[in-house]
Amino acid sequence: MSKTEDARRSRSAEPEHRWPPLIATVIALALYAALPSIIPVFERYAVVGICLLMLIALVVYNPHRLARQSKWSRRAEIGIALFILISNQITLVETVVRLLNKSGNGAELLLASLQVWGTNVIAFGLLFWALDRGGPVSRVNVPRHELPLADFRFPQDEDHDTVDEVSRGSSRRADWVPSYIDYFYFSLSNSMAFSPTDTMPLSHRAKLLMALESFGGFVLLALVIARAVSLIG
Repeated sequence: MSKTEDARRSRSAEPEHRWPPLIATVIALALYAALPSIIPVFERYAVVGICLLMLIALVVYNPHRLARQSKWSRRAEIGIALFILISNQITLVETVVRLLNKSGNGAELLLASLQVWGTNVIAFGLLFWALDRGGPVSRVNVPRHELPLADFRFPQDEDHDTVDEVSRGSSRRADWVPSYIDYFYFSLSNSMAFSPTDTMPLSHRAKLLMALESFGGFVLLALVIARAVSLIG
């Protein structure tokens, strides 16, 4: 028996389904491609094309569940999230400049702001998901005492000593691990509340990434509200 199989036997958590992060990535790429922007269409489509090629390779490697991992697959998961995130930060800056200068059609700018914000939520969720505790494959295959230090603390990580119907689903009793839906949810709540809600950042990189997401969301929302008020007036 291989070391991976032996380690897998010590865990009861099931490998994560491929579909949630796959659908989220496709939606983020579609939003980015359709975004009204001064960035040339060729450059935007080049980003989308590179991400799609990496995504296809990852789907072929793990078509149904994220059960295995190699150096290239881990780099590709992180690379896709970074490609989308960095590209979207450039369009966020552009959108902020256009909002400040009151240039362009008002309705188009408001729609662009919504697209940038939505892409940001998905992209940050993907990056959190790809980085935390070694990534989605490590979280279910590596024995907990050998996992890299966690970037985030979820409620399930400390629910083992509560009432039985809650503690049965905790990390300690049920071997619960976060999936993309969990990272998407707290990325969404962080972007709306501008602060952690039920999930707390632990590492410096997690805090810096959440701070960047909160700051971008706050600036975008403030300028959108100001632009909307001016349009109404």
